[in-house]
Amino acid sequence: MEVKKIGIVGAGQMGNGIAHVCALAGYEVLVNDISQEALDRGIATVRKNLDRQVSREKISEAERDEAMGRIATTLQLKDLGQTDLVIEAATERETVKVAIFEDLVPHLQPHTILTSNTSSISITRLASRTDRPEKFMGFHFMNPVPIMQLVELIRGIATDEETYKSCLQVVDNLGKTAASAEDFPAFIVNRILMPMINEAVYTLYEGVGNVRSIDESMKLGANHPMGPLELADFIGLDTCLAIMNVLHDGLADTKYRPCPLLTKYVEAGWLGRKSQRGFYDYRGETPVPTR
Repeated sequence: MEVKKIGIVGAGQMGNGIAHVCALAGYEVLVNDISQEALDRGIATVRKNLDRQVSREKISEAERDEAMGRIATTLQLKDLGQTDLVIEAATERETVKVAIFEDLVPHLQPHTILTSNTSSISITRLASRTDRPEKFMGFHFMNPVPIMQLVELIRGIATDEETYKSCLQVVDNLGKTAASAEDFPAFIVNRILMPMINEAVYTLYEGVGNVRSIDESMKLGANHPMGPLELADFIGLDTCLAIMNVLHDGLADTKYRPCPLLTKYVEAGWLGRKSQRGFYDYRGETPVPTR
């Protein structure tokens, strides 16, 4: 099936990035969120990021304007029923995602493909809460979406070949690279990445090093572009904790136990960049370690 119109649930960090790349690739895009403020903020971010691409001569002003013209917004989830492909990019909580799919299903066309941008939750379990598990799969973009090349495609136990090939074609049209992952907790990227971040938090928790020494060690000693604690702040500590809990619960192995310090930061509301405090304090001109 050829995908022409894409619906996106959520105008946040991931949703607006997905809207950006889809519109730039020529797709008609309809973005949904629960408030007009969230939609306005998301579209403003798309515009700012497209403007940055124009200033860096990555795209032309005409391409930017055409992409913006392909994006529409709606507060009504049911409006996404007229799209060919829906990408859910809501918060990383299974109850929220299930509620979205249950509300959306009655309004879908028979051919519409449902996907989730989840970074860890079972695709098979999410698909079972819909009327079309054969047309459901994981469509996991990396953050920031306009820059990162990879998209993980995750088939549930019932996902059919036609659905997979349609999503693979979309990834190709976006100019990105697909990696196929099996439907196990956290898939490929986060199965490897999150335990590393969690171990960095344990290293801080146990006093092996402070925030700056841990990040500098991994940047200079392992040639990582960002230190693991800096990266955790960028991702969101609540998201990191949620993924570690999925790994711990799903694989029943103590090596995936979330560090108590990570839990404490989330309980404090210190979630990283989005809350202005995490392992670094971002309220001043330059980030300052909080430990």
